[in-house]
Amino acid sequence: MAWIILFIAGLLEVVWAYFMKQSAGFTRLWPSVITLAAMGASFTLLSWSMRVLPLGTAYTVWTGIGAVGAFVLGIVFLGESMTPMRIAAAMLILSGLVLMRLSAAS
Repeated sequence: MAWIILFIAGLLEVVWAYFMKQSAGFTRLWPSVITLAAMGASFTLLSWSMRVLPLGTAYTVWTGIGAVGAFVLGIVFLGESMTPMRIAAAMLILSGLVLMRLSAAS
């Protein structure tokens, strides 16, 4: 269950990162409200998952989901560049997440 909670926390990190961009430096009300609500929920779920999972594992997976998710959203919705080097970097992050998950099982 801790892994599911952590995954949801990571998805909420993607949500708050996206809406933080949309808030234009917290100058737009609703994107700012969504950012703060998603941040609170994401941090809460992260802390719940840390009751069971090791700190390094939970935090690494949480930030990795957020980083790769924000990368994908940036490309799909914000027209950010999709260069081979950026894709390779995202793949390295994903590889690290898989290794971190596998190391937690042993």
